[in-house]
Amino acid sequence: AAGAFGAGNVFFPRDPAVVAECKAVVERHVSRLGLSLIGWRPVPVDNSALGPTSLESEPHTEMLLVGGPSGGAPLPEGALDRELYRLRLAASNEIHATGGDAAADFYVCSLNTSTLVYKGQLTPEQVWGYFVDLQSAQYTSHLALVHSRFSTNTFPSWARAQPFRALCHNGEINTLRGNKNMMRSREALLQSAYFGEAMSELGPICSDDLSDSGNFDAVAELLLRAGDRPLHEAVMMMVPEAWQGKPGSPARKAFYAYNANLMEPWDGPAMMSFTDGRYVGACLDRNGLRPSRYYVTRDDRVLLSSEVGVLDHLDEAVVKTKARLEPGRMFLIDFAQQRIVPDEELKETMAAARPYEAWMASQPLVLDEWVAEAAVPPAPHPARGTLNSTLSMHGFTKESSDLLVAAMARGKEALGSMGVDTPLAALSSQPRMPSHYFKQLFAQVTNPPIDPIREEVVMSLQTPVGPEANLLEATEAHARRLVLPHPVLSLQELEALKSAPHKGWAATTLDATYPKSEADASPTAMRDALLALSDAAEAAVLKGNA
Repeated sequence: AAGAFGAGNVFFPRDPAVVAECKAVVERHVSRLGLSLIGWRPVPVDNSALGPTSLESEPHTEMLLVGGPSGGAPLPEGALDRELYRLRLAASNEIHATGGDAAADFYVCSLNTSTLVYKGQLTPEQVWGYFVDLQSAQYTSHLALVHSRFSTNTFPSWARAQPFRALCHNGEINTLRGNKNMMRSREALLQSAYFGEAMSELGPICSDDLSDSGNFDAVAELLLRAGDRPLHEAVMMMVPEAWQGKPGSPARKAFYAYNANLMEPWDGPAMMSFTDGRYVGACLDRNGLRPSRYYVTRDDRVLLSSEVGVLDHLDEAVVKTKARLEPGRMFLIDFAQQRIVPDEELKETMAAARPYEAWMASQPLVLDEWVAEAAVPPAPHPARGTLNSTLSMHGFTKESSDLLVAAMARGKEALGSMGVDTPLAALSSQPRMPSHYFKQLFAQVTNPPIDPIREEVVMSLQTPVGPEANLLEATEAHARRLVLPHPVLSLQELEALKSAPHKGWAATTLDATYPKSEADASPTAMRDALLALSDAAEAAVLKGNA
């Protein structure tokens, strides 16, 4: 019966001995979780059309079929999918931790009760010929996600091919490093009402072995399986629309403001298509930097694609509706209701699902109020006679003062076309500003630069700070954060935060200096000072000052 068992294609290394070892680990976890192993099915393939690179790395593929508890009471709705999620991660983590390089190619394409992923290091045309299953007239589905864009930011492999377990992505995540770092920092706080102590089996959530799209998929699936959010709500949280500069209901704005406290956007050009079997949908990033068009036919078929003309012989007479997906909008089909859910209705429904407006109104921490309560006077400007010394102390050269700061003082933007031929900060013999030590990665460079002033309609520098709560539960605790209008504090704002508590919040000041004599005496002085600073920060957090 539908939903009574799960299935998924699994990539194995080609060594039969390693295949047997991997299967033994998976089967042991099936038994440990109280599930029933239905069996393994070799997936028939035809590799005659593969090129040398794909052929050299081609895995051995089998389909795993797993049922619920044998002989016991059936699991509640959705529980088998959660257990299969746990099974996949626990088995994969053990195999990769103990199997070494020999088991590095083990990969579960998907494992759930409603979707099945066929993919590989293949061109779109090769997929149908390679997997013999797809050629069968008996093989039918009410939906299909097809990804046909080559990878530009990752090394191609069978495992990194799309679709992933919940979605496929046309675009790139420009904020990936920050997103991954923040998810690592949140893992210690994750608590699942369903998994309980077993949450430790599900990590790490993000991985350097995954592409940007793969990491996005992993977090979206975590929110779906370990939390209580539907997949489309998880995607709304991770790829929010430009809600601050647009008209909208107070409830809808509160929904997005609340979710901004939980997680920073996974930002960049994106056309995300996603499904969990019941829902299939797509969304665009807030800038609309990827195209997306859809047709609805008169017999209620829906075709959505990043390109126009993907079907060569579609008769115009059968097309009922043509439209495009707009920036920040979401297109969703609910198969249980058998209808397309309009973007406006969908988001208002999500906004009304919990009392977000009341939560955000009851727990405000506003920086201006903190400054006013602290009654800290504005910081005085440096005396004219010490201005040069002050600029020099903070790393400003005459060139940067004359060309950059002077232009900003006149309300202009300093422009230039010369390349930077100065040494990297880490190799320079001259003192450099901290910002000089950071360089953008390939996918983080925009041309022209994104400008939060000229593009304020779709961009915000608002930054929530303060303690985070459990990402997997939507509670009022997430509303209690201090939202800064931008990441840069004035001297007056900084002094207010340091000098006076506000609504139960108080700052702890840590000393980030160390004696020059120690630096002269020991080559590890900076490392030792950084470790001491880290220990002091940890101690402050454990005392509740965070």
